[in-house]
Amino acid sequence: MRAVTYDAYAADNARLRCGEVPEPKVAPGQVLVRVRAAGVNPVDWKLMAGGLDGMMDAVFPVIPGWDVAGVVTGLGPDVPEFAVGDEVMAYARKDVVHAGTFAEYVAVDASAVARKPAALDWPQAAGLPLVGLTALRTLDRMDVGAGDTLLVHGASGGVGSLGVQLAVDRGARVIGTASERNHDFVRGLGAEPVAYGDGVVERVRAAAPDGVSVVADFVGGQLEVTLAALAPGGRHASIADPTVTEHGGQWIWVRPDGGRLAELASVADRGALSVEIAGTFPLEAVGEAFDASRTGRTRGKLVVVP
Repeated sequence: MRAVTYDAYAADNARLRCGEVPEPKVAPGQVLVRVRAAGVNPVDWKLMAGGLDGMMDAVFPVIPGWDVAGVVTGLGPDVPEFAVGDEVMAYARKDVVHAGTFAEYVAVDASAVARKPAALDWPQAAGLPLVGLTALRTLDRMDVGAGDTLLVHGASGGVGSLGVQLAVDRGARVIGTASERNHDFVRGLGAEPVAYGDGVVERVRAAAPDGVSVVADFVGGQLEVTLAALAPGGRHASIADPTVTEHGGQWIWVRPDGGRLAELASVADRGALSVEIAGTFPLEAVGEAFDASRTGRTRGKLVVVP
């Protein structure tokens, strides 16, 4: 099969190659998925740079990619919940960095797999798992619901745009930071946009004079703003800054979970959750997708389509 690989850590795209590799074996409890689309996440190029080497082992050559949407073409032993031909999606992170989703086929633990929502096309379904599960876990950990005023840092990004929609669906009031060019987009998600940068605390406080009850930092580096915007007794979490735990916050690290992913699919199918696609790339252009992701300025999700 064709796949993208790198054979050593690299801070740039110099080690990326697109070529033929063996098709994956399908272990007990796994499904083999023909990849129709695979979401790109910042963790993909951070892994390639060795950024998580202290936490996760890598076996080279590595096929990057943790998000996938596609069609089941094979089953390992004892997988009664799926059948060949099922349209599925998954957050396909594994314990060892090696056999990812930027390929024509990927083997995934059935426990991480959910059926693709009919409301989303292949790129949208591929862009949902990691960011959707991250947003969902963040809101769950902070018990966000009706009566809350939630500040979302990075409301137009991949995780932020999903977090806004899920919080609005729970009945929360949402204020979201974003560049001014994305304010209409954030407003369309159901949030009240404020521009980030100098004066952001004053702008948030103008919208919520008594402070916000919850802050979700989906970009990192926002601790000072978070603490200044929070009402007394407020809750906060970050997916990118572990130091929040030193200030009463929670550091969120998402887990593969097919059951929770199925819940997100249900929200999408009833029209309360959409996935913005910023761009699609063939396997040969994964480096371009990484470059676009590194800018930190994309609105929505970047997706690889084999």
